[in-house]
Amino acid sequence: MPFAHGPVWDLDHSLPIGPQLHRILRERIVRNDLASGSKISESEIAKSYSISRQPVREAFIKLSEEGLILIRPQRSTIVRKIDPVTVLEARFVREAIEADIVKLLAKRSDPAVIKELRAQLAEQQRVAHNDPTRFILLDELFHWTLAEAADKANVWRFIEGLKSQMDRVRFLSFSLFPTTKLIEQHKEIVDSIETGDVRQAEMSIRVHLNEILTDLPAIQAENPDFFVETQQ
Repeated sequence: MPFAHGPVWDLDHSLPIGPQLHRILRERIVRNDLASGSKISESEIAKSYSISRQPVREAFIKLSEEGLILIRPQRSTIVRKIDPVTVLEARFVREAIEADIVKLLAKRSDPAVIKELRAQLAEQQRVAHNDPTRFILLDELFHWTLAEAADKANVWRFIEGLKSQMDRVRFLSFSLFPTTKLIEQHKEIVDSIETGDVRQAEMSIRVHLNEILTDLPAIQAENPDFFVETQQ
């Protein structure tokens, strides 16, 4: 599933704690509420959410496996800085998967899906210049809708775990986010799916997901403390 429309970082104690806590901490890191390089503590998080340390420990293990935190036994746990190499590797895998997703959709264009995507485009246009956070969430929803429409929701869950570093970059890049260009690219993807142009749909999604290749150096230069230092 895409991110919630706003930060929903409260626990519902009537539901299983572990999955909620993992989602909350992941989103706080992705949205840079827990900043790169900052220390986080099992005991402090457990205390802040009025829970035992066990679900915190389990969430930390999952976040470590996702490359979002570094657990240093007997010392401290820190939020990892963003590794540009990992960002680009995730983009490479995501492009391959989403290219196949839009090809599937173009081969069996569904009017109901097109209607939903065009409604999302209208909402993206509405918020593009005054609510960058909302735009990022709508962008996430757009790509998730493509995957769900192609019956690849499980594949999207795989992408979701893979692209966490890409998401961190997106939430850092408000001032550089080319919303007008991205909306136009989204429109080209939808147009190609609607007309059944498989080749154009694939080309459009690849162009769209290659934007980060251009944007990443500028984002890194503007936020150097959030990134692993690039070896010269």
